[in-house]
Amino acid sequence: MTAPSQLPVRQAWIDRVCCCVCHIPNTSRTSRLSVCLCCWLGGLSAAFTTRNSRPNIVLLMADDLGVGDICCYGNNTVSTPNIDRLASEGVRLTQHLAAASVCTPSRAAFLTGRYPVRTGMASSFNLNRGLTWLGGSGGLPTNETTFAKLLQHRGYRTGLIGKWHLGLSCASRDDHCYHPLNHGFDYFYGLPFGLLNDCQTSKTAELHRWLRIKLWISTAVLSLVPLLLLIPKFAHWFSVPWKVIIAFALLAFLFFIVWYSSYGFTRRWNCILMRNHEIIQQPMREDRVGSLMLKEALAFIDRYKRSPFLLFVSFLHVHTPLITKEKFVGHSKYGLYGDNVEEMDWMVGRILETLDRELLTNHTLVYFTSDNGGRLEVQEGEAQLGGYNGIYKGGQGMGGWEGGIRVPGIFRWPTVLEAGKVIDEPTSLMDIYPTLSYIGGGILPQDRIIDGRNLMPLLEGRVSHSEHEFLFHYCGVYLHTARWHQKDCATVWKVHYVTPNFSPDGAGACYGSGICSCSGDVTYHDPPLLFDISRDPSEARPLNPDNEVLFDSVVKKVEAAIKEHRRTLTPVPQQFSMFNTIWKPWLQPCCGTFPFCGCDKEYDILSTACPVQELNVVKVDLDTCVPGVKHLWLHVFIQLCHCSSKKIDQGDLLEILMGLWFLEDD
Repeated sequence: MTAPSQLPVRQAWIDRVCCCVCHIPNTSRTSRLSVCLCCWLGGLSAAFTTRNSRPNIVLLMADDLGVGDICCYGNNTVSTPNIDRLASEGVRLTQHLAAASVCTPSRAAFLTGRYPVRTGMASSFNLNRGLTWLGGSGGLPTNETTFAKLLQHRGYRTGLIGKWHLGLSCASRDDHCYHPLNHGFDYFYGLPFGLLNDCQTSKTAELHRWLRIKLWISTAVLSLVPLLLLIPKFAHWFSVPWKVIIAFALLAFLFFIVWYSSYGFTRRWNCILMRNHEIIQQPMREDRVGSLMLKEALAFIDRYKRSPFLLFVSFLHVHTPLITKEKFVGHSKYGLYGDNVEEMDWMVGRILETLDRELLTNHTLVYFTSDNGGRLEVQEGEAQLGGYNGIYKGGQGMGGWEGGIRVPGIFRWPTVLEAGKVIDEPTSLMDIYPTLSYIGGGILPQDRIIDGRNLMPLLEGRVSHSEHEFLFHYCGVYLHTARWHQKDCATVWKVHYVTPNFSPDGAGACYGSGICSCSGDVTYHDPPLLFDISRDPSEARPLNPDNEVLFDSVVKKVEAAIKEHRRTLTPVPQQFSMFNTIWKPWLQPCCGTFPFCGCDKEYDILSTACPVQELNVVKVDLDTCVPGVKHLWLHVFIQLCHCSSKKIDQGDLLEILMGLWFLEDD
């Protein structure tokens, strides 16, 4: 039940809205009565929000955000008031863990509640730790059940706005077997891949940068061969048949065409904006994509505010190339990266404002997190373009080191969860799956192992300890680390069997290669490294039999758990196999005729819509009587808006008006 202290304030707010709306002049009596009735019913719904009713769900996921990048987790150089508001009004988890230290396997685990190694979404290659091409044939298997699909079956309207990066097609360009709409989402608007430096022509290439350099060198060497063969021929040293020279020239040319047809057009092949199954922009216009996604997220809330909805906002922030609006550039003390974090926080604020305005706050569970820790190796000169992982060692791509897997975890549900609560128990992104199933009335699949645990008893305070006794930290398909949370006490042990080799020596990251290896350039520890995370969260003081009497017993306990865990693994198709991850022209999404792919339908729509000057809009400024609800006129007077050249559908008009409103804000 809604807290008694909140009801008078909320009802007073509703009364003021109704008072203003019901007395607006120059509107028909029927319109005023309709609006007043809606306001009255809205007031009733505010008073009868209960724990047993199914809440709306808003999931906010950042891309490569470090746990130390936001104020409520200890940062004092970047301003994040809206994310901090979520923490102060909800529950903050301080030992929240990703199931992988890179995005694709982490997101697969988040959606399915299962370790990536169970779904085939883990790589055995250092080169392809995640999906690298939209024209590849790997992706989240179609037999996996996401939390979106569970809630969709329970009547939720489900939407994904932003980054997907879990594959697109299997056998043909348009089969879209891995598409979000085939994994339980009713609506998708965003990037089926993700954001890369390659998406901005002015930036240094990010995808397989070192491999590209080697390919250029190889091409140059092969091209020199026919030229060198011409020297003895024209110098009359010895005879070289023209067929041999031409054969080597063709070989060099074919080698160049084979690799450059993919890597030479990365922006066009991977940086694509889609709405459902339709390509909207190819390549996308990166300068506006953030505003478009925010508009789509708020429109989704408005569209489905009267029925339970699940909205997953998968931000492009704070991945390079850190595309940031001009008004945020230079805004923070931490350079462009900090500016990008603050822009994301502003977007979070706009979403929270919309929930407040639509009176959905008390009936909506909001969750904020990141897919993995901040990336340390991203630099431009002296400027750090990656995240800050606080006191924790390591970062993105570093297997089991805490900095790569410890992420923010904030839950807000005002009528259910205690405000300002902090929980220091091991929890996982995989826990979101059974948690959402529980609160949405879904039924967990019984034909597979679900590694996540329902967090509601812990969040509500009905239990004081996490259900996770052991958590296993993989780097690709390789188990690097295991964590043991003793049931009888608060001690959390962490055992490292494999750690990446940092470069240069003594550095805290793999600056030489750009990302750390899972195998090969690693160190195997026998006996393993042991840390007491509850006393040494920065993993600075490894324990040994000389300074820890429990060393042997802890290691044996963890090894027994690993052995049992491995018994539960079954062979599955490897989505990151060499064949699945290479670029295939016949799978490449294309707006137009391949290979001449390109379109910009998003701006075609705006340019052909009813011009702004032809809209005769009756606008009433309600700011003077109801602060913060200036958008209400869009809903109250939608039937009074007409285009002088043609009559247009109310839904289309609303979308146009919302678009113009956001363009004005930009």
